[in-house]
Amino acid sequence: MAPRQGGSDALRRLRRSPRVARGIPLPLRVLDVLVVVLSLPVVLPLAAVLAVAVFLDSPGPILYRSQRIGKGGRPFAMLKFRTMVRDAIGPPLSARDDERYTPLGRSLAVSRLDELPQLWNVVRGDMRLVGPRPELEEFVRDFPELYERILSVPPGLTGPAQLAYAWEGETLAHAQEVDRARLYREAILPYKLRIDLAYAERHHVWGDLRLLALTATLPFVRTWRFLAHAVLLGSPAGRVRLAASMALVASVVLLAGLLAVQTTGSL
Repeated sequence: MAPRQGGSDALRRLRRSPRVARGIPLPLRVLDVLVVVLSLPVVLPLAAVLAVAVFLDSPGPILYRSQRIGKGGRPFAMLKFRTMVRDAIGPPLSARDDERYTPLGRSLAVSRLDELPQLWNVVRGDMRLVGPRPELEEFVRDFPELYERILSVPPGLTGPAQLAYAWEGETLAHAQEVDRARLYREAILPYKLRIDLAYAERHHVWGDLRLLALTATLPFVRTWRFLAHAVLLGSPAGRVRLAASMALVASVVLLAGLLAVQTTGSL
């Protein structure tokens, strides 16, 4: 499955394709909005505390907007909490030991809590809770025929490829910055595309709910794995910084949980 350099012409053909999804079916849209609304007592306090933590952690905006290709083959701004220093430059892909991370940002990226603002993308209808992960334009241009089939369903906040390659940051950490995009394009993305294609052809509601349940456990699994790696292989100074960063994240989550309980109890 070799990449094909199609340039902007490939994207134009993708956008004209009758197979590419232009919207989200109403029953799936209702399901997504219902799940988001039910999660608000937990999500809103957590998002508020994380936003304050990002603001205090380092200078710069709270949110980062990543341009991705979504419904209709058109770009949209996918939201994340900012995890890198302001005006960071470098490869489009981050890795586990990326020096551009802020102290808090590294922990947010590891736990995937940086993706919490994408619930707003779901509310707006840019994407679903579950679906093929929206990709950067430069990678979509390389596989236009496959993306024509994959984007026959709307993109999602999480999906089977997102779970299967939850550790791709560790793989990319072994590559030089100049080779990171090439490694992703040639050694990771083709396999993710096969998984996303299988989802697009055989997805169903119960499978989506299962993927959501697995995604809910991912922050804990990723954090535990990252801590184990840092304790075994990290330097003493790195361990101290890691402990302080993770303690901050734990405090943020605990505070958000207490706020959620208080909010729920007062309803």
